[in-house]
Amino acid sequence: MDQPVRRRRHALFLLFLLAGITMSSWVTRTPAIRDRLELSTAHMGLVLFGLSLGSMAGISCSGRLVSRFGTRPVIVWGTWLLIAGLATVSWGSAAASVPMVTAGLCAFGAGLGVGDVAVNVDGTDVERIGGRTTLPALHGCFSLGTVLGAGAGMAATAAGIPVSWHLAAVSLLAVGLLVHAMRAIPEGTGRTAFEQSHEAQADKHRPALWKDRQLVLIGAIVLAMALAEGSANDWLPLLMVDGHGMGATAGSLVYAGFAAAMTLGRFGGTYFLDRFGRTAVVRASAVSGALGLLVVIVSDNAVMAGAAVLLWGLGASLGFPLALSAAGESGPDQTARVSLVAVIGYIAFLVGPPGLGFLGGQVGLRPAMLVVLACVVCAAFLAPAVETRAGHSGQDVKGTADADVPATADDSGSA
Repeated sequence: MDQPVRRRRHALFLLFLLAGITMSSWVTRTPAIRDRLELSTAHMGLVLFGLSLGSMAGISCSGRLVSRFGTRPVIVWGTWLLIAGLATVSWGSAAASVPMVTAGLCAFGAGLGVGDVAVNVDGTDVERIGGRTTLPALHGCFSLGTVLGAGAGMAATAAGIPVSWHLAAVSLLAVGLLVHAMRAIPEGTGRTAFEQSHEAQADKHRPALWKDRQLVLIGAIVLAMALAEGSANDWLPLLMVDGHGMGATAGSLVYAGFAAAMTLGRFGGTYFLDRFGRTAVVRASAVSGALGLLVVIVSDNAVMAGAAVLLWGLGASLGFPLALSAAGESGPDQTARVSLVAVIGYIAFLVGPPGLGFLGGQVGLRPAMLVVLACVVCAAFLAPAVETRAGHSGQDVKGTADADVPATADDSGSA
């Protein structure tokens, strides 16, 4: 792998790390923000709907923006929007303003959604050029960021640091990471040929994609596994506090354990992926996630439930990145395929958790998680859909990509 591609991979690592740190910084302080805003569980679900609304708006237009402008400007401006949203949440928390926190979460979600497809398209392009499995490690950096952010959030909670100060400091850190990383992201990746309008491309490809049975099944897998991850990201600290009687610091510690298990699964997943293949890995992940969720739901022992969260985290770790890789390899028009599957995933990742909040307000958070459990069990049966012609190992990526992935504008400068 040559130096420009290596620098590009490192830049993507930092961008995924940035997203994980900012996300977990918000998540670990949700009990404090809820108390600061004096909200019930159901009303907190309404606040989280701002995050979901912004994310869905961002993800729905990200594929078009990448096709029109390429990944670099979409990543850069999406991340700036994410940072501005987090700073607004910080300000809203200081002012105890529900509308301001909701608006900040909406902007945060929009930035996250806009950038998500772009960074994953860039990551799949790096996989193709470098000839090695990359997306699980990239998503592992997101999980590593959640571990670091959760650790800092737990320390801030224990030390009694105000939420506004904590999130303001995280916003400044994110600015530094973005400024450093953006220099290594090349122009042109994912952009369609200039003579082909986006409208013509959408008319040609979108209907066919929805009729692609394998792609739809891949989307179903990512929906289930993203729901398993997203429900933990939004509700796990409160689930431990309200559902199992833990303190706020202990709830943050359990979330840190979930994030650590996600990180371990994603960084270690490449070995099992190359050895056993995608189907076996996705199926084993679903079984692990289902077992962990089952214990969290039915056990009245807080220690046992906290330990089961590790199985939940391991199970949720690989579904999203493996499904995105499979989607990109499943046929032509990589950007549109990754975008479609990402949209399906975001429906679960960001719209599902607020729905769980409304359900949890009626029956409690623990019973509400039965919905997540049922989806993860279904994913185990759908696992064969992630096998594609391009194979499942890093050795297969380079040799088959040319047949399935259209060349991008930066290939001559990066390959």
